[in-house]
Order: sequence, then C-alpha cells, then structure tokens
Amino acid sequence: MFNKNIKLVIAALIIAYAVYQFIEGGIGNGIALILLAGIFIFLYFRNEIILLSFLRMRKQDLAGTEKWLTKIKNPEAALITKQQGYYNYLHGIIYSQKNLTTAEKYFRKALKLGLTMDYDIAMAKLSLAGIAMQKRRKREATTLLQEAKKLDKNNMLTEQIKMMQQQMKKI
Repeated sequence: MFNKNIKLVIAALIIAYAVYQFIEGGIGNGIALILLAGIFIFLYFRNEIILLSFLRMRKQDLAGTEKWLTKIKNPEAALITKQQGYYNYLHGIIYSQKNLTTAEKYFRKALKLGLTMDYDIAMAKLSLAGIAMQKRRKREATTLLQEAKKLDKNNMLTEQIKMMQQQMKKI
C-alpha cells in the first residue's frame, strides 16, 4: 500500500524510537518496536499486494488476482526488481488463458527481471515452451523445455514436461 521508500523511512523511524526506548529503560517496548519495524522491512522485500495476488492465484481465482494486480499503479516505481519480475509472472499466467502473445511478453519480461525461486523460473520457461510450440517454433520450445527440466529439481513439473515432449513429437 505504501511506496517502497516510505516503508524504509517508517522502519527507520520506528527503529530510532526503539533505540530511544532502550535508552530510557523500556526494553519491552523497544523489542516490540523492533518487531514492528521488521514487518515494514519484510514488506519492502515482499510486496503485500503481490502476496495477496499469490493467495488469489492459489485459489485459482484469476479475476481476483488481476483485480489485486491492478491496484499497483506504477510497478517500475513501486516495486523492486524481483517484485517486478513476479508482477509480470502473474500477469503472464493470467494472460496465458486469454492472449498468448501478451502472455509471452510478460513471461519474457519476468525472466529478464528475475524470479527468486527455481520452480517459478521453470514454470515460466515451461509456459514459454508451450506458447512457442503453439506458434510452431519447435527449436525454441525444445530448448526452453530442456532449461525447465534442469530447473525442476523437485520433479514437480515432470508430468507436464513429459506431456509437452509427447506433443512435440507429433509436430
């Protein structure tokens, strides 16, 4: 809800007041204020709107996910780089149901900006492979599938990768 820089300023002010509380002898108040500042620092690195969007995505509510994402007016200014990657990743998932060209643009931008989890990178590459396969770009789809297979360390996408490789053989 707050700009990323405002979150840091609020956290710094709370920490300063916590130090004052420690000096005055209010150890309990100081500890509570440090924990409160920790929440603002956490929300600097993990945007609250993106977290709520992921909760909607977990419930398979694409309309609700899109509604939460539209609350971010200027993602370049409001989000740090990794958050921008996840912003585009979620938009890519939403648009993969609507418009493949737009979804491809969002997935590529998400990969360029960076995603934290290997699973998310593998999922984005798998989605890009599916889009490339539907657009009859077999070589690109094959390389993206191989990259997704390398990144899928927990074998969570194994079935989807095998199914996509079977479909590639038919092309």
